[in-house]
Amino acid sequence: MEEALAAYTEGRFLEAVEIGEALGTSDGYALATKSLAIYGYYLAPEEEKQALFERAMELGEMAIQADSANPEAHYQSAHALGRYSQTIGAMTALRRGYGGRIRDYLEATLARDSLYGEAHLALGGWHADIVDRAGKLMARITYGANRGESTTHFERANELMPDSRIAIFEYALRMPLLRGREGRELQREMMQRASELPLGDAYDRLIQERLLAELASLEGG
Repeated sequence: MEEALAAYTEGRFLEAVEIGEALGTSDGYALATKSLAIYGYYLAPEEEKQALFERAMELGEMAIQADSANPEAHYQSAHALGRYSQTIGAMTALRRGYGGRIRDYLEATLARDSLYGEAHLALGGWHADIVDRAGKLMARITYGANRGESTTHFERANELMPDSRIAIFEYALRMPLLRGREGRELQREMMQRASELPLGDAYDRLIQERLLAELASLEGG
């Protein structure tokens, strides 16, 4: 596992997938799922993404089957399904019931570890993105999504991970939706603060690249 984690930390994501899967453990499969989802989203050619996310989904299910009590297994299954859903479009994913499955995975994560910050962060994004795409009324009636829950989960994630670049960044991305004009003003401030945090592992560097591109777009606008 240490070897797999080292490969992941250094950005050798496909190597981490291979090592993690070979371990045959829940933690190994979960790390493989995470590494493949990250590689697929940030680095893979567009035409390869969907197949990579499908494989990541399989690995996530293997992680759950190996140990259903492992919160990381449920979280990474949500991660993989979320990335796959992006390749088919948000509304198609919702019609196929993937939105509900993602929420189930995240709630299963928190049922096993209520302090799992990334799961709170993902649930914050889940509520906000469904409201954004389906509209407030449809989101609430059909999917049980609302802006209040989004804010609650984002705030909890930032409490649990106060120095996390991705926690600040993901919240900032949804600020205009959640808080209107005030949110637009806060968005730039939050992104600037996140961009100034010390760089961490290879994944954090990928987040920083995306963050700086978003910040540049805001400044250009």
